[in-house]
Amino acid sequence: MPRPARFDDEQIVAATAKVAAAHGPAGATVARIAGALRAPTGSIYHRFASRDVLLGEVWLRAAESFQAGFAAHLAGPDAKAAGLAAACYVPRQVREAPQQARILLLHRREDFLHRGWPAPMKARAKALSAQMDEGLRSFCVRLFGRADAASLRIAGYALAEAPLAAVRRHVEAKEAPPPVVDELIAATYLACIAMAGAKP
Repeated sequence: MPRPARFDDEQIVAATAKVAAAHGPAGATVARIAGALRAPTGSIYHRFASRDVLLGEVWLRAAESFQAGFAAHLAGPDAKAAGLAAACYVPRQVREAPQQARILLLHRREDFLHRGWPAPMKARAKALSAQMDEGLRSFCVRLFGRADAASLRIAGYALAEAPLAAVRRHVEAKEAPPPVVDELIAATYLACIAMAGAKP
């Protein structure tokens, strides 16, 4: 009977995420990942067809985890409060999952792509984009009564662009965002939705 594998997918992905967060995707070499695992490189190739596939899995898991929490807040029963909770989820998640934040905020998705992903991974990435687009559209309809281009642009800025910009410098410095960041994000969100004419 074949011996059971010493390292499973979860352990390999976790080690790769740790290395990618510390050294960037370019620095996440198979040798460095194997070193973090204290495993031979063959253990990694036994589980993943290539380094690209492994790095793609790391990015997808980080993005799926973050977006699941963000989407859950955005779908709350009161649209105005739900949007505020989603915007403020960003700094809270940076504090709770700094490794995930470094993967998602300091690098582009394309940095984890290289020569491309297999079709199932591309489908997961496409589903993430569709989920975000639909969530934003539904939020705008609930809050503004419309989902025209201007409303979508304002909501996208208030919910994601401004919060991500506010936490980025702290992610780069490997520090937790201070409480004032949450206040800045909340003030920006409230000003933006007021400008767009949020329904009372």
